[in-house]
This record gives sequence, C-alpha cells and structure tokens, in this order.
Amino acid sequence: MELPVPRFLPPLEPGFRPAVLANRAFRAAAQAAGGPALAIALERADGSTSRYDTVVFPDGHPRAGENLKYVERIVKFLLWQRGGWRVTVGGPQRIGAYVAAQYCAEGPRAFDADLMGRQVYERPFEVVVTDVASVPPAAESTKALGRHLDGCRIGFDLGASDRKSSAVIDGEAVFSIEVPWDPRNFADPKLHYDGINDSLKRAAEHLPRVDAIGGSSAGIYVNNRTKVASLFRGVSPADFDQHIKEIFLRLAEEWGGVPFDVVNDGEVTALAGSMSLGVNAILGVAMGSSEAGGYVTPDGTITDWLNELAFAPVDYSETAAVDEWSGDAGVGALYFSQQAVSRLTDPAGIEVDKSLHQAEQLIEVQKLMAAGDARAAAIFESIGIYLGYTVAHYADFYALDNLLILGRVTSGAGGDIIIDRANAVIAAEFPELSGVSIGLPDEKARRVGQSIAAASLPVIG
Repeated sequence: MELPVPRFLPPLEPGFRPAVLANRAFRAAAQAAGGPALAIALERADGSTSRYDTVVFPDGHPRAGENLKYVERIVKFLLWQRGGWRVTVGGPQRIGAYVAAQYCAEGPRAFDADLMGRQVYERPFEVVVTDVASVPPAAESTKALGRHLDGCRIGFDLGASDRKSSAVIDGEAVFSIEVPWDPRNFADPKLHYDGINDSLKRAAEHLPRVDAIGGSSAGIYVNNRTKVASLFRGVSPADFDQHIKEIFLRLAEEWGGVPFDVVNDGEVTALAGSMSLGVNAILGVAMGSSEAGGYVTPDGTITDWLNELAFAPVDYSETAAVDEWSGDAGVGALYFSQQAVSRLTDPAGIEVDKSLHQAEQLIEVQKLMAAGDARAAAIFESIGIYLGYTVAHYADFYALDNLLILGRVTSGAGGDIIIDRANAVIAAEFPELSGVSIGLPDEKARRVGQSIAAASLPVIG
C-alpha cells in the first residue's frame, strides 16, 4: 500500500505510518478509480453480526495488488474491535481467498484465528468467501453496564504490574489500595487466586458488610468466565482450563454468593469516564501493561464487541515493531502502554535496565520526566503523536465524541504532553474531529478510578 507520510512525525520513530492516513488515501483512490464494493461481516456466538462496507481497486488496475493488504488489515482491526468466529468477505474472489489463507491454521494470522475460534467463541474459526449481495446485514446488540451505586461494594482492577481494590459505600470510595504484583510469571493458579482474594479482603476490612463485588481485568470474559487473558499466560493450558476459567466463580462462592461481576478493564475504563464526565459516545483507553479499550455507545449502553485494541493495527510501516505474543506488527499495545515506553528508551538515549519489569522502567522514565529531562519528554511526545493519528483511526470505526485515557503511562507530566500532542495532530490533520474531547481523569482517578467504577457493576437484590 501507499503509505502517506504524516505531517507530524514522532521524534523517536520517524518511520511511523499511521493506518488512518493509509486507509483513507486508499479508499479515496479506489473510489476515484471506480472500484467495486467490498463488504465484511463478523458473526459472534449469540448470532449478533457486525458489518463493514468499503471499496477496493478494480481488477486490472495498477494498484489492485494493494487490495490484499488493505482488506487484511481491516479484517484484523475488526476482529479485535468487534470479535467474531465467522468472517464473511464479499467482493472480488481473490481478496476473500487471500484473507482465508492469512487466517487459516497455517497462515500468518493463525494466532488470531485460533484465539477467536477455539478460545473466545469455542467453535472453529472460518472465513467465508462470497459476493457482496450475500454478506449478512448488521445485527448488533447492546445492554446496560454498571452505574449501580447502592450498598456496600468492593471494586477491583487487575493489571500486570499491580492490583487495585476499593471499598465503596453508596457510591463513595472510603478506601482504595494498590498492591504491586507480577502475575504473568505466576505458573501456580493458586498465586493468582490468593492475590485477588487478598485485595478483596483488604477492601472488606473497611466495610460494615459486603453486598456486591465488581471487577475489571485485562482480557476477555464471558459470564464471569475467563476466555483469554495475558495476566494468566504463565499458567499451563491444563491448569488454565481447570483453575483459571472459573476462578471468579470460585471467588464468588467463597464470598458467600454475593452478586459478583467481572468484565474487561477497557469496558470499565469507558464506564468510569461516562459516569464521571456525564457523557456517552466515549471510548476509554487504558495505557497500562498493555492497551485496553472499552466503549460506551451514544445511548449509554455497551455492545458485545471485544474492544481488544491492543491487537488492532495502528501503524502500517514495514519497520513497525512486532508484538511478541501475536507475532503481528504495528498493533496498539506497542504504542499505548508500558511496552511503548520501554521500547522508546533506546532511541531516546535513556539507559534503563531491561531486566526490570516494564512498570519499573516506566517509573524511571517518569522520574526523568519530573526532573525536566528532554529525552523523557520525547517519549511522551511520540506517544501523543501516535495517539492523535489513532484517535482519527478509531473514529472511522466508532461513533466517537469523547476519548478518555488513563493508566500508569498517563500519570504525571507525561500525560499532559500526550494530550497536548494528540490535540495538535487532530487540529492540523483532522479538523472534522475538532469536537472530539480527549481527556484525563484527575491523578487519583487515573490510578484507582477503574476499581471504583467496577464496584458499580453488580445489581444488588
């Protein structure tokens, strides 16, 4: 694909080529060339379906070869934004066949196909190649999430570098705590269980009783069952199936069967923003050990989409960094997380012990930032430029009025730089998005706000 050079270049990664610029330039050129329509549908377990319509170059056009990468990258984004076990590609047969070959058991995107099929939706993943007229229509579903503030509640948030918990009485947090941990290296499921339970007990000490428990965690959860979560990557597949899949159901039993809900941390990020700001059409992005995303619709509900933006591509550069887990390049986790800070220390000329946990590396960079170190500032300037272009990219897939960012990466002065650079990019490159508000919660809410919002998840009675 032709990759337009952005007007703003990240100071530490001048090779960055934003997905949004490439996609928009491709569509404009394909439309001008009189290209055919192409439709993509993604079906999820309950039969709900998402549909995305676009245009490609006609066969025989000098740029027709670009159709393959363009459509594959769109499919990749949609899979992690919306989810699906069956992908239907309607349009030129060559394009659909290419996507099917990419997402088969032996293809480059086998990780995505296996995770979506076997782990998330528990059925074989498939790509159906057909014509546009045969692509299923959209059939989306939404539901209410959280906002329950009555009673004595515990809220918790599980990250890869710490776990947070709060005691909440009638919507007011009376206690919050962060406990450092490193769960990705825990091979014993009991260490996970005991750590989570310890956080619940600490919060419970500050409540007269426990009426409900709500939690958020990186990963994919369905009916309180763990489907996929990087926090548990150190656990063997056998132990995952036996002990981790239903870890929260067992915790609920230990706590006397009180209402107990766990959802993806990105959804709680968006919920926290919607509740605190009093707005909807909000995308929450948590920049922690990875990138978490969540979305509240314009009418204040949530969808059944995955919103796992950590694996959604944002950079189409041939030199983009490669994610160690999925094996794909240019995905969000490498641009909006502690991983991003860690990988940018070398080009910034900052010597950090890479044997340290990435959360500890971030702390070292933030200390330099607080001391006015220009090298540290360049890291956050780069992340802010990434974000500006990626907000526009997200706006092509979400009805978006508000973006809330939080997580450890946004703490301190670095968070202000991220916001400033992102707004500068949007003002200059995407003036049509000038009405989109990009915000940070206050410092306390950045660090423990998710566990407080999580407390509002369960319904009491």
